[in-house]
Amino acid sequence: MKRLRDLLFPPRCVLCDEVISPDEGGCCAECRPKLKYIDDPWCLKCGAPIADEGESYCASCKIRGHLFTAGRALYEYPSVRTSIYRFKYSGRAEYAEFYGREMALKLKNQLEKWKPDGLIPIPLYKGRERLRGYNQAERLARAIGRYCAVPVFDRLVFRRHKTRPMKELNVKERQNNLKGAFIIPQDVVKLNRIVLVDDIYTTGATMDSVAGLLLEKGVREVYTLTLAIGTGI
Repeated sequence: MKRLRDLLFPPRCVLCDEVISPDEGGCCAECRPKLKYIDDPWCLKCGAPIADEGESYCASCKIRGHLFTAGRALYEYPSVRTSIYRFKYSGRAEYAEFYGREMALKLKNQLEKWKPDGLIPIPLYKGRERLRGYNQAERLARAIGRYCAVPVFDRLVFRRHKTRPMKELNVKERQNNLKGAFIIPQDVVKLNRIVLVDDIYTTGATMDSVAGLLLEKGVREVYTLTLAIGTGI
């Protein structure tokens, strides 16, 4: 069945979008070096890369407090910007398998240290998800959970109204944009540690909004795991 699917819908490289062999695992040999992983040192709060090894926190986290405990990201955002755009807006849901596997392999040790009770993907507004056909964060969380044997709770947090695209807003506008955007209708007091999963981390406003609700519901620690991270300033 998989061989037939590959013949009908041949896999494409997540970066250049050219047809590749199934044996290449989702990214061609020419593009592999273009993936910029977040290497040590990284910010101990959000996971962003830090140029100065003597620093523990990025410039953004030094001036802005966060409600989540700590976070990690896999790539520097510029190296996967175009790929993430296709993943979100051009129907490339299959990218989730490659990226989820990459996140699981590279960040598995971090997940094991956090010992989460589950993963929660950042939800999309229902109308937006219907239009897109899927929630990219949920697809990533499913792949990570499968490879790392961590349960995924994708029906715990809901986005109850449409918000403006975050890329259009500054930090203060992002915070105002998210006021009342999320709801947790269920009791989550039995969950002590949760990891929020999303595709991009910029300022942390979305993560803080959901983390605050989870903490109010009795969760003790909330961590974040994202595919890519921007500057956040």
